[in-house]
Amino acid sequence: MEHCCHCEKTKIRSEEELKSLTNRLSRIEGQVRGLKDMLQRDAYCPDILVQVSAVTSALNSFSKELLASHIRTCVADGIRQGDDEVVDELVCVLQKMMK
Repeated sequence: MEHCCHCEKTKIRSEEELKSLTNRLSRIEGQVRGLKDMLQRDAYCPDILVQVSAVTSALNSFSKELLASHIRTCVADGIRQGDDEVVDELVCVLQKMMK
């Protein structure tokens, strides 16, 4: 198992950022529940797949928003402070996201 050396780090988010990200996740959660309901109602496969695509798109939007915030704050602050490890960490995260 790969050890994550960054798991102990935390990030204090603004109320606005926290609310925006939480709202996105709540909508995604509702979409996933909708998928389960469609499956239990024996919905037609293509209809379910279209909704899966919508959930995937919503998760990608969530990731983009979170990544942009991370770059603007954590990465930029680290670079300003001379911490080159933040760039290596970002590269590692991007590689994992693009699998």
